[in-house]
Amino acid sequence: MDTPRDSGYSGTPAMTHETPEGDRIAKVLSRAGIASRRVAERMILAGRVAVNGRRIDGPALNVTPADEITVDGVPVAPPEDPRLWLFHKPPGVVTTASDEKSRRTVFDVLPDDLPRVMTVGRLDFASEGLLLLTNDGGLKRRLELPSTGWLRRYRVRVNGRPTDETLEPLRRGVAVDGERFQPMRVSLDRQQGANAWLTVGLREGRNREIRRAMGEVGLPVNRLIRVGFGPFRLGELASGAVEEVRPRVLRDQLGLRETPRRGRGSDASKPAGSKPGPAKSIPSGPNPARKRSRNTAATGTGESPPPARRGSRRKPSSGKT
Repeated sequence: MDTPRDSGYSGTPAMTHETPEGDRIAKVLSRAGIASRRVAERMILAGRVAVNGRRIDGPALNVTPADEITVDGVPVAPPEDPRLWLFHKPPGVVTTASDEKSRRTVFDVLPDDLPRVMTVGRLDFASEGLLLLTNDGGLKRRLELPSTGWLRRYRVRVNGRPTDETLEPLRRGVAVDGERFQPMRVSLDRQQGANAWLTVGLREGRNREIRRAMGEVGLPVNRLIRVGFGPFRLGELASGAVEEVRPRVLRDQLGLRETPRRGRGSDASKPAGSKPGPAKSIPSGPNPARKRSRNTAATGTGESPPPARRGSRRKPSSGKT
């Protein structure tokens, strides 16, 4: 395809009856862990992305593994096989890359030895517990979709003395400020003075959903811990610690396969979960190292942390609150 010599290639393909080979450029950038598709499209429109040495200014372009892609002049590394980590988010950090209030983000407290990662969903500033991390934009999107159907499980401390009658509206689904929430699984674990501990399960992750729903029935939340996301458990993972899910477990749970690698000289036979080489894409900033903790959660068989009702059953759980 001919392209202008003096201006950036618009990335708009000529009219054709054939489907172009490859994947859209924004999808490839997301897959490589550069940014979400939406942010990648903004990067393209800003003229920061080039394909085979030519700047593009539109996202309507398909690329193949043979194409060379750069962002801000830096080659985009071939995507690693999808990887997933369990992170015990401490309270007091935000789940964003940057914060307009200059608060610490999860990326400020992640270990230095992690590759570039993205969060799967969010936990709000005051919430803590299990947050999934991945190097793969496609996997991130897949896990965040409600259609995945994974139960997200929380330990919630509320102020008050809830009864079954109090909790029943949550089980049916409540509306808060005109927004309808799906039914939750809610059980009372124990009363502890003026507070009560609840176990909550939901399959969607709207903004501050549990806090807002609990407030609607007169139970203000004063602590919220996510303890499960689908088959993955927080277990005894220490606050601030990270542990990678074993590649075999990830493949078994999600049906993942190794993906072809982009660029010349790529090694398509490299096993999933193998250690990545030096980063060639835009690096994340330095982060304080955090001690790793052995955790059976990475095998998909861990237990939830206390406080928990003695003898209570542990069910598979899974999103954002």
